[in-house]
Order: sequence, then C-alpha cells, then structure tokens
Amino acid sequence: MRVIGIDPGTGILGFGVIDFASGKPPKLIDAGIVTTPAGTPLEERLVDIFDSLTEVITTTKPDVMSIEKLFFAQNITTAISVSHARGVAMLAGARAKLAIFEYTPLQIKQTLTGYGRADKKQIQEMVRIHLNLKTAPRPDDCADALAAAITHNLMSSQN
Repeated sequence: MRVIGIDPGTGILGFGVIDFASGKPPKLIDAGIVTTPAGTPLEERLVDIFDSLTEVITTTKPDVMSIEKLFFAQNITTAISVSHARGVAMLAGARAKLAIFEYTPLQIKQTLTGYGRADKKQIQEMVRIHLNLKTAPRPDDCADALAAAITHNLMSSQN
C-alpha cells in the first residue's frame, strides 16, 4: 500500500509518500512541502496547493491519502484558512480516486510516540526511526505529513 500523508496549511503544506509492503520495511518515496507566498490572494494560494498536490499524486501514484484533522482552540482565522487548504488537498485526493482517511493530531501523536502531547522533535525522531532515516525529516510540516502516513499504516494494520 502506498500512502500520501498530508499536513494541511495555507502557507506551508507538508506531504509525504511512503510504501508499506507486508514483511518489508517502509520505503520513503517522496516528501516535502508546498509553500505559497504570504500576501497572495487565498484563491491563488489554493490553486497552487491543488496543482502541486495533483502533480505529486500523479507522479507518485499513492493508493490512499491520510490527512490530519484540524484542531484549533484559539485562532479561528488561522483555522478557517487552514481548513480551505485541507479541503483543496482532499479534493486533489478525491479527484485521483484515493480513499481518504482522517486522523486527529492526538491520534497521530499517540500512535507514533505513545504520548498524546508529544512535541515536534519527538514526532520528527519517531518518523526518522520508523523510516530508518539518517536524519529527522525537516521542516516539521513534512515530518507531520509522514507521521500521518505512518499512522494510517499502523491503524489499518490493527483492523
């Protein structure tokens, strides 16, 4: 199973594509970020995100998308703009006919570290260990996207 993980954001959206094959270690296919310039109108930023993710999906051919659910307790303006980016990412996945699975930040942190309040460095280190990488993936948006993909694999293998 090939999974694309998404950490949604309007300014920076993280993505990571991993192959999970039974009996084999996970294999990192591609990972990175999609950035859109601050001050650019939201609709232009969303087009950039959609086009960039569509290209990644077309190139890497994942089977499923694992995307982080939003949880914002404070800044509603940020939550709304991130939710737009999340919707566009889900649209790119749906257009490619990917099954889409959603996980909360708490589910991702607990699945990877066993601790729901793990910090960014702990997530990066656990992603590094899971993927047998020499260094932790950076920036943290990329690591969070890879964490979402790993979470889906671990959660789906439990069912």
